[in-house]
Amino acid sequence: MSCSKYMPAPACLIENDENGKLCVRKDAKDILDGINEPVVVVSVVGLYRTGKSYLMNRLARQQSGFALGNTVESKTKGIWMWCVPHPYKEGHVLVLLDTEGLGDVDKGDSKNDGWIFSLAVLLSSTLVYNSRGTIDNGAVENLHYVTELTEQIKIRSAEEEEDEDSQFVQFFPSFIWVVRDFTLELVIEGKKVTQDEYLEFALQLKKGVGKKTSDYNLPRECIRRYFPSRKCFVFPLPVTSQKDMTHLESLQEQDLAQAFLEVTGHFCDHIFFNSAVKTLKGGHRVTGKLLGHLVEIYVDTISSGRVPCLDNAVVALANLENQAAVQEALKVYQSGMEEVKNTFPISIDDLSCEHQKFSSLATSEFMKCSFKDEKGEYLEKLEEAVSMYYVDLLEENMMTSERKCRDLLNNLFSDMNNRLQNGEYSQSGGYELYCRDRDAIVEQYRREPNKGVRAEAVLNEFLKERGSEASSILYTDTKLTENERQIKEEKETAALLKQKCKEEEEKRIESERMFAAENERHEDRAKQMEEKFKKELEQQQQEMDRAIESKLKEQEKMLNKGFKERATNLEEEIKKLNDEKERLRDGGGGIFKDYVMPFLAPLVEMVPNLLMHRSMIKCLKAKR
Repeated sequence: MSCSKYMPAPACLIENDENGKLCVRKDAKDILDGINEPVVVVSVVGLYRTGKSYLMNRLARQQSGFALGNTVESKTKGIWMWCVPHPYKEGHVLVLLDTEGLGDVDKGDSKNDGWIFSLAVLLSSTLVYNSRGTIDNGAVENLHYVTELTEQIKIRSAEEEEDEDSQFVQFFPSFIWVVRDFTLELVIEGKKVTQDEYLEFALQLKKGVGKKTSDYNLPRECIRRYFPSRKCFVFPLPVTSQKDMTHLESLQEQDLAQAFLEVTGHFCDHIFFNSAVKTLKGGHRVTGKLLGHLVEIYVDTISSGRVPCLDNAVVALANLENQAAVQEALKVYQSGMEEVKNTFPISIDDLSCEHQKFSSLATSEFMKCSFKDEKGEYLEKLEEAVSMYYVDLLEENMMTSERKCRDLLNNLFSDMNNRLQNGEYSQSGGYELYCRDRDAIVEQYRREPNKGVRAEAVLNEFLKERGSEASSILYTDTKLTENERQIKEEKETAALLKQKCKEEEEKRIESERMFAAENERHEDRAKQMEEKFKKELEQQQQEMDRAIESKLKEQEKMLNKGFKERATNLEEEIKKLNDEKERLRDGGGGIFKDYVMPFLAPLVEMVPNLLMHRSMIKCLKAKR
């Protein structure tokens, strides 16, 4: 997708009406539905009139786009979206979300602000908090929305005793604090510090007890605990004139301060190179289409008065994605086999080979698009659909073969039929002449290539149908004695029996080949399923590893600052994460063994058992 073609400018994704009701805009959702590439989602939040939109335009590499307010009125209502091709990650899309300014005096609804903030957290892989001046206590208190996340985001649908907020770090975006119009020196206690050290200093906790200390520490603790990584950028004033500040988007680069441009460049590069692809709980990478579904799920949940839940969202998304994956995979199989249909009739070997090839490709397509199909429910639906389609193909191949063989036999026997009508076989010695002509035609029939799967069966039926004709000629041939007739009759019966045995042997060989082909399909399917499970387990373990690493870093900082009790609490959280990681490692194989293998085994026999008998095919079709 060329995003610039579809999004020359931002569009409102989540509308926020005058009553604070949130709804998803269909035109923006349609744009996301058309993006099948993975997305890197960057959201910017902050108080209104702090210049959030300017940063987003820079990330889009555009001079303008997101509306910049030059009055005290907030320009961005709801959440606006701009999808652009990622500048450095080929095949990825950068989705920029510019949120409505928090604390807008015209709105006066902090609950609505809290939902806007929560949506930014839930949807993004990087969250940028934009503020002005310095990171003082007032600036941290303005970020009180982070303390309300425990009430506005749930991880699991079931109520559990343990605090869920200790697990937020596994699923929350990376956090960047941008300080605009920073005029101070980065010096603490007489020593120069980095921008990140400045943020860490601002987020230091106070020792002691009491409400005042608790209120001071709470937002800082939440930022430290919830986000897996944090970074800071301080921007100097972009221009010296207050007049120029009101129309930044119309200024050229040469009109802006060099120091401001340098920090802007560092900020954009950090986003481009370090912002990860958005993932769901469990590590599944999000495409634009999935992001659109996610937006709808969260907004509908909020609008209904419920709290967004990560587990519920993943289950709902998995159902949608897996249903679509079944259809896409089935299309892969059907389009491949449609070409095979044009070559009918073909042998069972050839048809089984093509069936195996395209069903393997269909399974690969399903594995690529699906996730969390832990019990194989959707893979089973795909296999059933493929098998039903294969039933029709086998029957069509048989019928095509039958038509071709009957037409061939009728053509080959046409001269013989004329001789029969002319009475050439109704005279003395006629039976020998009849047998010679018939056997020559049978040999000629057998030499004809590409007759398909019904070749011997049709020949058997054809010879049986003409059995009375041969018998009549035998008993009217005056040249033969009674004893010779009896011998010839026994020979006819033996020939028909031999032909029947040949037909049955051919069916047996075909059946064995089909079973062998299905076993190969089973092994391929099982291998692909196992690889898929391993990949999903690896993603979950990587999720755990990031969370553990983040908490270990935080624990070290707490110990260095003398917060032993908090460090001990973090030790318990780290232990729980490690235990969960071990359970994942040990339980992954169990899930595959308990759920997937029992489902796959019966499928090995499904196709041969259903397809080798036409009566069963008719039964199957009747049920359909």
